[in-house]
Amino acid sequence: MFFTLSKVVGFITLPSNAIACVCAIGALLLLMKRQRIGTLTVTFGVLLLLLFGYSPLANVLMLPLSERFPAWQSDGRDPDGIIVLGGAIDSERSVARHALELDAAGSRIFAMLELARRYPKARIVFTGGSANLIQAAMSEAPIAGQLLESFGVAADRIVLETASRTTDENAVFTRRLVDPKPGERWLLVTSAFHMPRAIGTFRAAGFDVEAYPVDWRTSGWSDAAIPFDMLGAGLMRADVAVHEWIGLVAYRLAGRSDALFPGPEP
Repeated sequence: MFFTLSKVVGFITLPSNAIACVCAIGALLLLMKRQRIGTLTVTFGVLLLLLFGYSPLANVLMLPLSERFPAWQSDGRDPDGIIVLGGAIDSERSVARHALELDAAGSRIFAMLELARRYPKARIVFTGGSANLIQAAMSEAPIAGQLLESFGVAADRIVLETASRTTDENAVFTRRLVDPKPGERWLLVTSAFHMPRAIGTFRAAGFDVEAYPVDWRTSGWSDAAIPFDMLGAGLMRADVAVHEWIGLVAYRLAGRSDALFPGPEP
């Protein structure tokens, strides 16, 4: 139920979809000869389109998320395990094309391979099933497992979690699968903007992990003053940021995160 509700609400509340709905309602009102309210509604939709598409608003929404956790720094103690969240592999296209096809979060895969090489004794956990609500889709995890083995990672180091559909399930299923021992050190690899919700969810699941953010979508706080030169680019970033903020609120209200805006521990 939570998965279905999150997908439906997430679709409706994305700025691009919401703006399209506003414009469609305005057009319908115009067709119904409601000239004044229809014109105002369409005008409002166009203004929203310009605001989210070209202004720096999308970066302003994204930056608090992506800057919440700093880049991970090694202190000389090797991790016992590395957890990589799914959402980086396009499993359908990868199978159809018989080649690895990555999504915008492909940096997670590069980080997984680099960390697997740097820490040859660490277990590598890839967690990610299908998050497709409309149709059944392949899990990313088997593709990630094949990739790791092709890069020489021993099979006994690889742990694949194939059933999770949400970040909450990533945390709960992974903890159940690996059964972390007290004192072990685990790194969590995911996109920087997604790290606050991911960390909060793992903490709520009783799994102590350290943030290893990747996939930085901005250059830093200076981007808060830089407008977009493509309408689609601004809308895409706004969609990602708004989805994440809504996810933070929903997870906290549902008790699936330990805080509204999780941050680094002292």
